[in-house]
Amino acid sequence: MSNLPPQIQIAEVVQNKVQHKKLSAGKIIQRALLITLGAMLMGVGLEIFLVPNKVIDGGITGISIMLSYLSGFPLGFFIFLLNLPFFFIGYKQIGKTFAISTIYGIIILSITTTLLHPVPALTQDILLATIFGGILLGVGIGVVIRYGGSLDGTEILAILANKRLPFSVGEIVMFFNFFILSLSGFVFSWDRAMYSILAYFAAYKTIDITIAGLDESKSVWIISDEYQQIGDAIINRLGRGVTYLSGEGAFSGDDKKIIFCVITRLEESKLKEIVSENDPSAFLAIADIAEVRGGRFKKKDIH
Repeated sequence: MSNLPPQIQIAEVVQNKVQHKKLSAGKIIQRALLITLGAMLMGVGLEIFLVPNKVIDGGITGISIMLSYLSGFPLGFFIFLLNLPFFFIGYKQIGKTFAISTIYGIIILSITTTLLHPVPALTQDILLATIFGGILLGVGIGVVIRYGGSLDGTEILAILANKRLPFSVGEIVMFFNFFILSLSGFVFSWDRAMYSILAYFAAYKTIDITIAGLDESKSVWIISDEYQQIGDAIINRLGRGVTYLSGEGAFSGDDKKIIFCVITRLEESKLKEIVSENDPSAFLAIADIAEVRGGRFKKKDIH
């Protein structure tokens, strides 16, 4: 029993409930269905395209493919076995929801690859198999990541190693995958290792597109003395809302108005035209945004 006063104990319980708010049944079902879809897509990419053509992916999956080839055991067995330790690591380091989503996705992936193993390859063309296999892998992994899980323990390992090594998580993952993809040259052949790098690149780029979406959003920062005209033009001609922020020039000490807004990549050219027309000397900065929620991002009708 705690020695704290009842009022403080109650406050702590309320705070914990706020911090650990449970997902609704609908959200849980949606997450489970999409993680299932993502894991199955990755399984198809592996067993129908890459594995029959001796092309591998990076990470734990790549190691599993090589061990399966050398031992004759099912690919799904090694995917589950090698990723299992990272389930426990993920539980402690990243959280319960992530760990459960990850182990569920890995189980679905293992079952899918086992069931599809007897199915013949869809194509014997090594280039087509590499590209389409990589794309399917990227879509599958991206969907699972987007909905709170993972299908490979490499990233978790990199997060832990990052605390002890003077390298970023991305650099550790890249080094790890370079080692695995190079190793495939000894297990299969060097041309297959090069195709594996191509598949990895296709998967990597597709993951980015899947997570961010095709309709990429961009944040825009504009500093101009003509802020009112530029802001009105963005509202009326683009149908986007704007926010005026107050700033101060570090060199001049002058008060400045900063325009902030969010647009899509298709609207970028039009926005640059608006800024140039109203103030050619305006400061303009545009950056990619992975996700936009809330506020008034929805586009208004343009009349």
